[in-house]
Amino acid sequence: MKKNKLVSIASIICLLAVTPFLLSGDHIDAPGVTGTKSDLASFYAFEGENPNNLVLIANLQGFLPPGAATTNANFSEDVLVEFNIDTTGDLIEDLVIQAIRRGDTMYFFGPVVPSTTGLQSEVATFAPMNKVVISAGTADAEAIVEENNGMKFFAGPRDDPFFFDLNRFDAILNGEVSGFNAEGTDTFAGQNVLSIAIELPKSMLGVGAVGANPFEPTTPVYSMWVESKRKQ
Repeated sequence: MKKNKLVSIASIICLLAVTPFLLSGDHIDAPGVTGTKSDLASFYAFEGENPNNLVLIANLQGFLPPGAATTNANFSEDVLVEFNIDTTGDLIEDLVIQAIRRGDTMYFFGPVVPSTTGLQSEVATFAPMNKVVISAGTADAEAIVEENNGMKFFAGPRDDPFFFDLNRFDAILNGEVSGFNAEGTDTFAGQNVLSIAIELPKSMLGVGAVGANPFEPTTPVYSMWVESKRKQ
C-alpha cells in the first residue's frame, strides 16, 4: 500500500522545563505559507490545571476576523500538524503527537516514537488514536473529548490569545527605544485562529534531558516544536 509522505512547510520551536509556561508566535511571517491553511500562528506549552499534566496548543490561520471569515475557516485534510518532543537534548524528535482532519473530525495519534524524523513524516496510524468533532465555534465551542489515560483534545476556532503590539515593534525597529513602560496595544485583539489543543499526563513523555539548562542542571528539559506538514 502506498503511503503519502508529508513534508514540513512551517515550524515553531521552544524549550520547556518541567513546570514553566512557554509560548512562541509567528503570525503571517513565513512567506511560503502566509494566508494558507498550513500557516502556523503560535505554539503554547504549559502546565495544566492538574500539575501532573502538560497542555500543548498549536494555532493556525491567524488574523481571522469575526463573522464569516472565522465561520468558514477550516482545517485542511492535506495538512498534518505535528507536535515534536525531544527528550534527550539532541534536537531530534523522540516522540510525536499528530493531528489531522478527516471530515468533521480531528484525529490524534500518539505520543509515539515516529517512524521517521526530520522534514518528512507519515501519519502514525499504528499509534494510539483519539478523535474529537471539530468545533464550529458556536454552541459546541466547549466540545472536548477525554479518553486514553486522561488525555484531552480540542479542535476549532478560538480568540487569538497572543498579545503583540505591532506598531510599537515597528517603532523600535526604526530606532525609537522609549515607551517600554507604556501600556501596549494588542494588535491581535478581536482576531481569531483555528486551535488544536492537547492535554496529557507528563508521565507519557518519559524523562527529559538533564543538564540542558546550565542554570538548573538537575531540572529535566524538553525541546518542543510544532510543524505543519503538507501531503506530497
